[in-house]
Amino acid sequence: MINAVYRLISPGMIDIACTEPDIKNSVIMRPVYLSICKADQRYYLGNRSREALKAKLPMALIHECVARVVFDPTGNYKPGELVVPVPNMPTEKDEVIAENYLPSSHFCSSGYDGFLRDYIDMPPDRLVRVPEGVDPRIASFAELISVGVHAVSRFEKFSHTRKDSIGIWGDGNVGFITALVLKAVYPDAKLYIFGTVYEKLSYFAFADGVYHVDHVPDGLKIDHAFECVGGEGSRFAVNQIIDLINPEGSIGLMGVSERFVDINTRMVLEKGLNLFGSSRSGVDDFQRTMDMLAENPKIPAYLENIIGDVVEVKTISDIHKAFALDISRHFGKTVLKWEK
Repeated sequence: MINAVYRLISPGMIDIACTEPDIKNSVIMRPVYLSICKADQRYYLGNRSREALKAKLPMALIHECVARVVFDPTGNYKPGELVVPVPNMPTEKDEVIAENYLPSSHFCSSGYDGFLRDYIDMPPDRLVRVPEGVDPRIASFAELISVGVHAVSRFEKFSHTRKDSIGIWGDGNVGFITALVLKAVYPDAKLYIFGTVYEKLSYFAFADGVYHVDHVPDGLKIDHAFECVGGEGSRFAVNQIIDLINPEGSIGLMGVSERFVDINTRMVLEKGLNLFGSSRSGVDDFQRTMDMLAENPKIPAYLENIIGDVVEVKTISDIHKAFALDISRHFGKTVLKWEK
């Protein structure tokens, strides 16, 4: 069986490589919908260091996908079932460290082929079923949702019991999804959103308060917070959180920054704050994500609002078109409908 894999060989250039999928030990699937992540764009545009690009490329992009089972030699999945492949591929188990933090784990579309291929072959324990009734377009970015679910799971582990108010810094996709998950898990908590773009802030209709970071009401305090900004804005966001958070609060750091971020450690010490990092996700987070989508219809209803362009992909030119459309999108997800 020959498989066509669409690999980025240099920024903006995609070529076809032919491989043989593992049909003895892996489930064989066809992509149905795929979704573009900011990390994919950084590789596609060449916005990584020369050393990183040299080490990672060539590779197939995209780690957000929903696929249909074609064949399963283990019999766990039936042909036609919709599943979400988990891009994190651990090579060992650890009793303390989660699979997504093990340095030995592989991650699809980060040095290893992602899901831009005609057939995906993965072990059955790396798949999660999509519940009946869940929109497959939303399932295509279940990985991103699972990142928010994972961050909230870590928050449950590290934070104290008082959760009267929670702040989210960041008005992009990560902030939106994390806020949705928090609202579902802590419906009685006051949820406040802090951002910089009024148009994007308008999507957070479910929140209890939405504020531009330059116009925060005097006296507003929060018990805990999540930083979902990343990049150059991380410094301002983290330090504004430190100013507004109550003593002994927890701060979840989710935004990716290529540079070091200055933090007001004096106030971190004075307030006894807990800062924890959160990155990627594992199988358990994907399963909890699917359960939440199936059990809480408000979540997929809001997630429909961030589905942007849906591009039918029949040729490599269509892949380039999807990435070009996504570059100009400041909010929402660009979805590829795989028709190859």
